Amino acid sequence: MTSVDPIIKKLIEKKFEKQEEFIPGKSVISLIKPSFGPDEILESLDSLLTTNVTMGIKVKKFEKLFLKYLKSNFASMVNSGSSANLVALSALTNPEFSQKLKKQSEVITPAVTWATTVFPINNVNLKPKFVDIDLENFCMKTDDLDDAVSSNTSLLLPVHLLGNVCDMSKIKEVATKKDLLIMEDCCEAHGAEFKGQKVGTIGDIASFSFFLSHHITTIEGGMVVTNNESLYELSKAIRAFGWIRDLKHKDELTKKYPKVDPRFMFTNTGYNLRPTEIQGAFGIHQIKKLDKFIKIRNENRKYWTKRFLQYEDYFIITKEDPKTKSVDFCYPLTIKKKSPFNRESLLKYLQKKKIETRPIMSGNFLEQPAIKYISHAKHGKLDNSKLAMKNSFFFGNHHEIGRKECEYVVDVIAQFIERKLWKK
Repeated sequence: MTSVDPIIKKLIEKKFEKQEEFIPGKSVISLIKPSFGPDEILESLDSLLTTNVTMGIKVKKFEKLFLKYLKSNFASMVNSGSSANLVALSALTNPEFSQKLKKQSEVITPAVTWATTVFPINNVNLKPKFVDIDLENFCMKTDDLDDAVSSNTSLLLPVHLLGNVCDMSKIKEVATKKDLLIMEDCCEAHGAEFKGQKVGTIGDIASFSFFLSHHITTIEGGMVVTNNESLYELSKAIRAFGWIRDLKHKDELTKKYPKVDPRFMFTNTGYNLRPTEIQGAFGIHQIKKLDKFIKIRNENRKYWTKRFLQYEDYFIITKEDPKTKSVDFCYPLTIKKKSPFNRESLLKYLQKKKIETRPIMSGNFLEQPAIKYISHAKHGKLDNSKLAMKNSFFFGNHHEIGRKECEYVVDVIAQFIERKLWKK
């Protein structure tokens, strides 16, 4: 960062010196707080001043740092987590992939997820088959996963939703038994672990998101991660027009097609989903902060869980499997059916007390209007997914939430419950 004027550098650093003091009832407990500071901004300014702003050395540096963190082999950065899903699924269905997924074959994925986990399945001519979730972690239920697999199933797509971790042992067992591939959606689970192994390195390919609300951010941005070199090479081509510029075997292709200008040779189909150097600049500094952010979120979750256990008659409380290490994208609660209050009344009270909330991602996706445009199937009644759509919500859990904020959230919900019980 040599090209930024020292005066500008000092002004930017000063901007981030003070954090606002939390005042109960007056300060907003937001769903998200951007996690970047002067380092990311200065690194980005350096790129702007050098005019090297499209995908280049800083993107490659971030890819290497992210791989080192995950202990994986290959990574391709893209412009969003949604694009990461699209690129990964496009690679799995590409004619050059030896285990290419058949058109209109089924992809088993949870009914409670984010929209852009579902849409790319449809975009590449596959068919989502929705299964239910576990309300204690909002991940795919695996106790009857075997039964959900049909002769037309080709892929298992577990989503490590809200930073919680799916039962990857069971998922791998079913995949091996039924000869299926696994794609992990880790867009909210940076740094989460299953039996000591980072999520995103367990299946055949995985996606991550660096949107503003996630554990680390590149403003927008995503990553496709794999240990399969063939999928890696396809991912690099697909993210950038299908051209050969970043490919390992570009020299061989140049010799094979001598009449085509190698600078503009297209060896496969693709999109323009490249990230910018600005995004790479952010990532270089964000990855260094990830474990610190996770620690704060973990401590907040442990505090809230301990406090909310006294209200187990009214809420389903998130529980962490001892085999996993969650990274707590947020703090979710599900109101039990027999509780003396409903979600609407509680959320109105929280809003009044300046605590922001939202539903669990897209909710039960089969209840979304867009489902009419997607050929799909389902396994079972999806009772938990339906309850989550109606009764679940979450509030923020991020690096700027401390003990005062944690206590205030519990106190407000306790006040609400006491009022409801008193009226009853």
